Amino acid sequence: MQEVGENETEVTEFILIGWSGRPKERMTLMVFLIIAYAVTIVGNGLIVLVVVSDPRLHNPMYFFLCNLSILDLCLITIAVPQSIANCLEDRPVMSLPLCFTQLYGGLCFGATECLLLAVMAYDRYVAISNPLRYTLIMNMRVCIVLATTTWTTAFMLTVVPCLAKPARFCGNNKVDHLSCEFKSVFKLICTDTSLSQISIYFTSSFTLVFPLSFILFSYLRILVAILRMHSEGGRMKAFSTCGSHLAVVSMFYGTAIFSYLLPQTKGVSDIEKIVSIFYGVVTPMLNPLIYTLRNQEVMGALKRLLNKKGVT
Repeated sequence: MQEVGENETEVTEFILIGWSGRPKERMTLMVFLIIAYAVTIVGNGLIVLVVVSDPRLHNPMYFFLCNLSILDLCLITIAVPQSIANCLEDRPVMSLPLCFTQLYGGLCFGATECLLLAVMAYDRYVAISNPLRYTLIMNMRVCIVLATTTWTTAFMLTVVPCLAKPARFCGNNKVDHLSCEFKSVFKLICTDTSLSQISIYFTSSFTLVFPLSFILFSYLRILVAILRMHSEGGRMKAFSTCGSHLAVVSMFYGTAIFSYLLPQTKGVSDIEKIVSIFYGVVTPMLNPLIYTLRNQEVMGALKRLLNKKGVT
């Protein structure tokens, strides 16, 4: 830390004390993080590889699924490797730049995923309610614009405001978490944060509440369209596809809303720490399993890819 005034010290590093004095819990968590990270990398990596390599999957639904897998890879990589290393120390230390990289990256990728899930709901709505014009409405140009917009909007809402008005830390540099989680670091800001809190709730509402409301509205319309189908096979296929997406939405939004929209408290409870792990680790790990195990097209493409490589 550096001296900036007579009684103030500027923070140049953070000490993560979220799991201090708990060696057994840290070792258990480290094993879980290693397994989760490996499963996430392999699962999402396979989805990206299969979608890119198989021409039969070059359609809007799998284009957005590929984007989701890339996002999950970014989201888990920004925090988990460092968290694994932190488990080896009782009071791990992170430099200010490294901590902010982790913090901004987590916010940006998390917000992007919120918006992308809403876009995926719109894609399913168009596919089911207007199948004859689906390829015309959701052409590749539209898909690229929608995907680019989600990434850009999330970056503008999360990273740009933080860079435009950097937070100032002085004195306390102990973060009650295993990683540089936003709410835990935010509590250490030594300047007035009233305007920042308003901005946070606005951004959280825009990236959580509005997309979730749009998703729920889309699925109400989708449900009506499915019930009007005459083919039982068509209804089951539509329910299966939408069920996968709804499972992802429920996990991701449920934990994210708990983490970012509930009123802030002075301390960080163990439940909040566990929820943040679920939000940043478990969801990216389960996404490929949810989409592939219930999707015959992806499983078929994976088998064709393995056969090409000579794997039996």
